[in-house]
Amino acid sequence: MGINLDQALQTFIVEARELLQAMEQSLLQLESDPDDQDALGAIFRAAHTIKGSAGLFGLGSIVGFTHIVEDVLDRLREGSVAVDAALIALLLKCGDHMLELIDVVASRGEAPSPAALARDEALREALSAYQTLRTATADAAPAVLADDAQADVLWHISLRFGVDVFRNGMDPLSFLRYLETLGQMVQVTTLTDSIPALEHWDPESCYLGFEIDLRSTASQATLVEVFDFVRDDCEVHIQAVDETPDSDVPSNSGVATGNDLIVAHAEQDSAPAPAQRLPANTEAKTRDGSYVRVNADKLDALINLVGELVIASAGASLLARACDNDPLQEATSTVSGLVEDILDGALHLRMVPIGETFNRFRRVVRDVSQELGKDIELIIDGADTELDKTVVEKIGDPLMHLLRNAMDHGIESAEARRAAGKPSKGHLSLNAYHDSGSIVIEIADDGAGLDRERILAKAQERGLVASGAVLTDQEVYNLIFEAGFSTAEAVTNLSGRGVGMDVVKRNITLLRGTVDLDSRPGQGTLVRIRLPLTLAIINGFLVGIDQSTYVIPLDMVQECIELDDRQRQSGRDQGYLDLRGEVLPLVDLRDHFDHEGPPARRQNVVVVRYAEHKAGLVVDDLHGEFQTVIKPLGKLFGALRGISGSTILGSGAVALILDVPALLNQLVQLEARTAQAPQSPTPSAR
Repeated sequence: MGINLDQALQTFIVEARELLQAMEQSLLQLESDPDDQDALGAIFRAAHTIKGSAGLFGLGSIVGFTHIVEDVLDRLREGSVAVDAALIALLLKCGDHMLELIDVVASRGEAPSPAALARDEALREALSAYQTLRTATADAAPAVLADDAQADVLWHISLRFGVDVFRNGMDPLSFLRYLETLGQMVQVTTLTDSIPALEHWDPESCYLGFEIDLRSTASQATLVEVFDFVRDDCEVHIQAVDETPDSDVPSNSGVATGNDLIVAHAEQDSAPAPAQRLPANTEAKTRDGSYVRVNADKLDALINLVGELVIASAGASLLARACDNDPLQEATSTVSGLVEDILDGALHLRMVPIGETFNRFRRVVRDVSQELGKDIELIIDGADTELDKTVVEKIGDPLMHLLRNAMDHGIESAEARRAAGKPSKGHLSLNAYHDSGSIVIEIADDGAGLDRERILAKAQERGLVASGAVLTDQEVYNLIFEAGFSTAEAVTNLSGRGVGMDVVKRNITLLRGTVDLDSRPGQGTLVRIRLPLTLAIINGFLVGIDQSTYVIPLDMVQECIELDDRQRQSGRDQGYLDLRGEVLPLVDLRDHFDHEGPPARRQNVVVVRYAEHKAGLVVDDLHGEFQTVIKPLGKLFGALRGISGSTILGSGAVALILDVPALLNQLVQLEARTAQAPQSPTPSAR
């Protein structure tokens, strides 16, 4: 029966990627502080663990390349090679190549591409220069190194595999094959004393044991790491054998000297901990044995089920109220409270610190600043701030674009900065914090800032702003996010600050987020992104038109106003309302969604705001606040404008969730097209 290694291999791939990410962060740390021994130790452990784990799966290309990297890192640790910018750059490229080799395994590739093989050869050659350097040093000082060198030792390894090793996806023989790469197998005895009688034999159970004599220069700790993957399923005794001639014990059995190292079941606290299999920055998690790796799809399925539970609970509460039965209402109220707690707990399972995303930008800032010939430092704050994993994954690209833009066009060259009386080193900061149920991410630079008048003139030329409109500074700066603003001419005039900014805004809007920008000429620019903590639930405000119900995201609702007859008539005629002296454009949702029949006798306006835009949504009824689970629209409704999703009410009715940013953008575009004179309503109502 073949052994399925898929599950164990997938674990290796996930953990190897995490280790490489940790290795990259530690290399960047080492670049800024060459004496940081903790960072150097973390880099070495990452490479060492990847090599050992890859050996268990027979991944020769990864083992061979990583072995050379590990050798150079070992020389770094002992001081025979010094940390310099060239070596850090080389090791970062080696990390990239190792990730590429891991990706080949993940995609079931037979072998790396020709380009990857060429890179492999070039990197090996570059690494060999540092190995040669060590050799020259060794020739100069043989006596010093002789003391440190690990002599050949005969080790006796007594190995008993647990019965569940096969079921856990491991091949016992792979461990023996890997031991062969660490030295010479002098003798291997297969133990059969655990094999049961034929009638009790279970073909899925493992009854194997081995007694092994291994001659190797490897340390005891290195041998322990070989069994890292099965440390909970097997028992291993590792002993150094005394080979002195006057020993009375037969040579093939050996005599234990020093410590008898036992790697047994997890409850044996006296056993030394094997080398980490997780990144260095998760040491606390490794020590705490209560962490479990869960597939993200399973979490999504759980949250979906909890969402259905919320809806069912709301329906049960409605029925209980209709029954006029106090004990029943009390019971459903208790269930509703518990369901809310379950929803909250389930959503928190998917929360991750944004620092994991922020840290990935350290490499980007390093590489781009070197490419541009600028000295730029990245400062990170609020890395522990948590938000939904799905939001983290989708915000990465917009953040990358904003950071590159700030480095390329915001921060000046060292010469220009010195001429302006600023330090030659530019500063780029990433900050995250929670604010009233949302997460705010700020990207700030201390560069040249934006030219307000040039932006305004360009926007008026393109018809994005009515001629003569009075806008605040922030409203002017936010115009660079408008579609149609980024053109070749704008790139020249604005040093490229507007390139692709409309795409950034669109991606953030798809996450139900907002983005705005503030700038001070000569001092820098600040981009502020506000996002919901999760995409799975929404705090909404329920409104009604005829018998239909709509949900408006609560964080965009500012106030509600009841319309009198005069306001209704003027609003219909002019398309806007005088709100305490402020021009408020109106969107009649009855007309917008083509509801049939006459309008209700009483109508209300819900004042909503998104970024610098503000408008009033005309509705029939106000039903109040409501926390609801979002159901995405199917592909059939993908092109539907003004609707971002749906939910199911306790009554079983479907309510559509309004896409307020899209509604307001439609309004702005309409206003911009119809604006003829300064008296016309401006597209950005204050």
